[in-house]
Amino acid sequence: MKFRLEKRDSRSTRMAVLVPVASLLVSFILGAIVLLISDANPFQAYAAMIKGAFGSQTKLQYTLVKSIPLLLCGLAVGIAFRLKFWNIGAEGQYVGGVIGITWVMQFWTFLPSALLLPVGMLVGILFGAIWGGIPGVLKAQWSVDETLTTLMMNYIIIGFAEYLYFDAWKAPRGNMGTVLYPKEAWLPRIWGRVHGGIFIALILVGILWFVLYKTRWGFELNMIGKNKRAAECQGVSIKKNIILAMLLSGAIAGLAGVIDAAAVTHQLTKGVDAGYGFTGIIIAWMSGLNPFISIIVSVIMAALETGSDALQMTMKLPNAMGAVLQGLILIPLLAGNIFIEYRLLVIKNRKEVTA
Repeated sequence: MKFRLEKRDSRSTRMAVLVPVASLLVSFILGAIVLLISDANPFQAYAAMIKGAFGSQTKLQYTLVKSIPLLLCGLAVGIAFRLKFWNIGAEGQYVGGVIGITWVMQFWTFLPSALLLPVGMLVGILFGAIWGGIPGVLKAQWSVDETLTTLMMNYIIIGFAEYLYFDAWKAPRGNMGTVLYPKEAWLPRIWGRVHGGIFIALILVGILWFVLYKTRWGFELNMIGKNKRAAECQGVSIKKNIILAMLLSGAIAGLAGVIDAAAVTHQLTKGVDAGYGFTGIIIAWMSGLNPFISIIVSVIMAALETGSDALQMTMKLPNAMGAVLQGLILIPLLAGNIFIEYRLLVIKNRKEVTA
């Protein structure tokens, strides 16, 4: 008996639904094994995480707040992934957004207070777009590997943000970090800690779904991702679409940083790289690059982060266990994703059986 993978003629819709569900179940099983090795009861641990993420109004609010930048970073990464551009730089583009809005809030004091927030958001989005556009141009013009450039640019801008925090933009009189944004320029809260950024994210989901699934540009991105040569034969500009997609991808990741800074931290903080951009990669893959499904996945990933605090307090497990469980979600997903594009053929007694 032998096994062979054969590329499908078209993407399997049935497998596109089954694979993420099966991958999630496998990840929970792997997580249970890790918990058992750590001398923890998996059922108690998962129950503690659920209670820690959704057990009260306050905990639910924390989870929803955490899911907003995760959703936006997932959307940002998903746009680039559609044309097989591996944007690993959403983390840096997120930081770019925080730097942009902080620059406006701290130094553009000539603006009326009512304009600080909208102008700061626009500048932050622009910073994110520029940081995403640079590897896009490098790829389009000189075929520079985007995985390397987007990853390395994360560390450049994170290091720059640390310099601004500790030195150039440090608040006067020995205060830690940058000065707080003016209160009138904070993004308003709508329910406890849940802020208006949730509406921005949800509206963006609807807009992106329409653009990606109902417009010519979305069709072109999908065509490039499936068959770049066929897209070129149809007159689609590969270079232009790579640059445009990365500008939009960087802008949305920058928006995630802008919203989190304007609504939660209200300043450039130490360790501004919170890992949202890297988690966004998991969200994009788990959602099958579908903006609406990204909402559900981002809440799940946020629950894993907020619920990991409960593991530390009630189960005496390290806080890093949440990150471990997140990683265990990605591995089965990447392994199972191959069955969406390929079918498994079982060769038995010289006959092929499709599985």
